[in-house]
Order: sequence, then structure tokens, then C-alpha cells
Amino acid sequence: MLAIPLAPVPSQTLAVILDGQSCNISVYSETTGIYFDLSLGSTVIKTAVVMRDGARLLQDTQYTAFVGDFVMVDTQGELDPVYTGLGTRWQLVYLEAADLVTYASQ
Repeated sequence: MLAIPLAPVPSQTLAVILDGQSCNISVYSETTGIYFDLSLGSTVIKTAVVMRDGARLLQDTQYTAFVGDFVMVDTQGELDPVYTGLGTRWQLVYLEAADLVTYASQ
């Protein structure tokens, strides 16, 4: 598992390398919640995934070219994220392929 650094701002885009994969991650706030987009280079993997506490964001990565998954974790409870707490209360975590087996059994 690896924490992805987020800032407490309504909209942000990050470029990170995860397991050798060149990822572009967007996290943004709408009136209906916080959303997540993921691209590998120019290949879109997922868009407009609502972020919920503890819920895997990709879930069906066996059908894509992406290895791993992401989960948003509330470090102080079990609430869905609010942008003002991103990076502190709410942590975006990358789950490597080996982590998926452990996370699925929780």
C-alpha cells in the first residue's frame, strides 16, 4: 500500500508512477461528492468514480491494463470524504496487486 498525497483543495490532478505505471489521477469535488479519474498516459481507465470511505475505486481492473486499485480511507471514522480534509483525515491509498488479496478479505 502506498498513500497518494492529496491537498485540501476542491480540484487537483497528480502525475505519479505506481508499479511502473505512469498514472494521471484527478480528484475533484462536485455537489454530489468527491470524484476520481484515472488515466495511464493517454488511456482512460476510469472516470467520475464517486469516492466512498473504504470502497475500492476500480474493482474490475482485471478488464483493464491497470495493475492495482485505490481506496479512500477515513482516518477518523467512516464518513465519505470532504475536500477540506483530503490528505489529512481522508487518505487516498494505492493497493498493489498483492494488497488486493489482503484488502478483499477484510
